[in-house]
Amino acid sequence: MKMEKKLSARTNFILTVVFLIFMALLLYLADRYMDSYKLRVVRLIAIYGIMAVSLNLINGITGIFSLGHAGFILIGAYTASLLTLSPEQKAMSFIIEPIVPWLANVHTDFFTATVAGGVLAAVFAFLIGWPVLRLSGDYLAIASLGFAEVIRIIALNAIRITNGPLGLKGIPEYSNIWWCYGWLFVTVLFIASLVNSSYGRALKAIREDRIAAEAMGINVFKHQLLSFVIGAFFAGVSGSLYAHWLTTIDPRTTTLGPMLTFYVLIMIVLGGLGSISGSLIGAALFAILFEWLRDLEEPFTFFGIHVPGIKGMRILVISAIFILVMIFWQRGIMGREELTWNNIYRWLFARRKGGEKK
Repeated sequence: MKMEKKLSARTNFILTVVFLIFMALLLYLADRYMDSYKLRVVRLIAIYGIMAVSLNLINGITGIFSLGHAGFILIGAYTASLLTLSPEQKAMSFIIEPIVPWLANVHTDFFTATVAGGVLAAVFAFLIGWPVLRLSGDYLAIASLGFAEVIRIIALNAIRITNGPLGLKGIPEYSNIWWCYGWLFVTVLFIASLVNSSYGRALKAIREDRIAAEAMGINVFKHQLLSFVIGAFFAGVSGSLYAHWLTTIDPRTTTLGPMLTFYVLIMIVLGGLGSISGSLIGAALFAILFEWLRDLEEPFTFFGIHVPGIKGMRILVISAIFILVMIFWQRGIMGREELTWNNIYRWLFARRKGGEKK
């Protein structure tokens, strides 16, 4: 029996450090030389990446069918935005009713506001997860979707806190390329470390067979709640970055509504449920396609035929691509595999051996 060739831990570490330096150099060049539109898309890829990896922890790795991710993103977005807006901006924005006194003069830096958004989202996840995670399957999905809609309705009606249907305008554009990719790095590092720990192995066991995991002594509810809370924290962080990327929050639109959950679901299923690498690939593809296909919603000429712009056409095209992937590539791009140095080396070694045999 032949042993599979693996890279040493030292080689893995060196390759990872070189890769991170290379990525930092690419980001520096992008920040310096890219035009503002392309740079916005590059930043959006990182924000979507955080959303996708955090939802994949809940749905793909733990096996909790949650549809409430948009609710946590919205909580993070509002919390961070209210903390970074100056008292003067709040006074000008809240024209229907004045803002509550305890929020009127609160003002913090972006990092503190982002962490606060994540923490508040995690607190809500704990409060919601405690009763909801006792359900399973479709019932859990419906309950979590209901939570996301409840958060949106509260945002629309809590006028003295959220400014109601007017939303928040003039949010500082703090989500630069370094904040976005810095938080993406923290998210991937934390969740990858969790997944590769004993807790992560327990989460995978719960995903495969909840009853068998419980029989082996794993506290299923406790592990699921932990995964739910951690996923919600990073969803709140992504909400803060998203709000400071958009520079406005409007609860009446689909930008931060329940549809956002389904966008993130497309990302993780496209990349591969249970794969962190797949989530990042799916997020990048979705962000690029979502912007590239924007022209389909404007009038254009196709082989001499004038086609009027059709609103929502890009979502239709992305949905068609998604259906095709599900038909011909059901496990997604990565399946449950990860893009590790050992897997890349194994793949290259197998290709070389195949070439030698020919």
